[in-house]
Amino acid sequence: MNRAWKRWVSAAAVPALIAAGVLAGSIPARAGDPLPQKSPAEVLTLLGQHSSRTFSGTLEQVSHLGLPELPAGTPSSGPVSAGGPASIIELLTGEHTARIFMDGPAKMRVQVMDRLAERDVIRRDHDVWFYNSKDNSAAHVTLPDVAGDLPLPGKDGSSADPSTKAIPTPEDLATKFLAKVDSSTAVTVGPEARVAGRSAYSLELAPRTEGTLLAKVVIAVDGQTGMPLKVTVSARGQSEPAFEAGYTSLSLAAPEDATFNFAAPPGATVKELQTPPMPSKSALPAKPGMATPEHTPGASPDARHHDGPRPAVTGTGWETVVGFPAPSDSQKAQATESLLKDPLLSQAAVVVPGGRLLSSSLVNVLLTNDGRIFVGMVPADRLQAAAGAA
Repeated sequence: MNRAWKRWVSAAAVPALIAAGVLAGSIPARAGDPLPQKSPAEVLTLLGQHSSRTFSGTLEQVSHLGLPELPAGTPSSGPVSAGGPASIIELLTGEHTARIFMDGPAKMRVQVMDRLAERDVIRRDHDVWFYNSKDNSAAHVTLPDVAGDLPLPGKDGSSADPSTKAIPTPEDLATKFLAKVDSSTAVTVGPEARVAGRSAYSLELAPRTEGTLLAKVVIAVDGQTGMPLKVTVSARGQSEPAFEAGYTSLSLAAPEDATFNFAAPPGATVKELQTPPMPSKSALPAKPGMATPEHTPGASPDARHHDGPRPAVTGTGWETVVGFPAPSDSQKAQATESLLKDPLLSQAAVVVPGGRLLSSSLVNVLLTNDGRIFVGMVPADRLQAAAGAA
């Protein structure tokens, strides 16, 4: 888990508050008892001290971003690199359900329940299996000794397949949003919540500016463990949440060990993937309290690898716009051109001066005719202004 945002916690929570958070979090509450009141700094401290890595639960994601639903029969089970916008739009629309099993850092199973199929990612120590019941295909990879939390390779043998992560966990989401917390964000504690049968604090993050599409983010923090249980993202002018991911059931007991076993079913096609490349020393996570370029909020991938032009960043905080230059490599340029001509993208995006706009209630994406891409949680005119100024 990215801990860069802990620096903000350290500045906001004095030692006395940290001690209070530890003591309050160590006293078990009976079911139905109200949680002891905590300040935002104390809830952040509780969340930062969370170390739950043994649990199982059912996770549900609901999206109301205003994107079109995919027509029935659209191929979208493959990697984004193969399925293109279909895979991306599928992840951001409708409802998704997954079952998650964890037993320490080296045992994990995620079962993503599709409409008529199931996708699994199973890890036991150095062995990782991918399985898709839709086409009865499996893939296996052996991780290096220092794998830890390294990204897993996709079924195409290259990079991680986002379709295997159709539902980001509340911890994933909480980490990303807390990394953006600074003086431009109001942090408060709302009414106590009940998630998956557990009492939770409602940590609310609200931008202090109206120049963003985001209204607020609410993180349900388990009152005993500090584990993020649910994240609700609201957009301006929208009554129902734009995006929500949370546990509907949760057990902190260790899952059965057999849960992490996998054998390819009869008739399955099995592919052996290459071991992912070892990261450079500078790309490994830093010591607690330190941030590498990879884990620093706002840092771009190019800042880590220095192998191409860096994205242009305009604005600050929640009004940030990131502009990606047109690819210079011919293969990348062809891929971008193919993306612009994709029929699904044509259905989802609207033609605007100079390009096409993929618009949602939370994020806008401008794809210019010359191959540049501008992204931000801001109104469309801010993206067009950034493209015109670049």
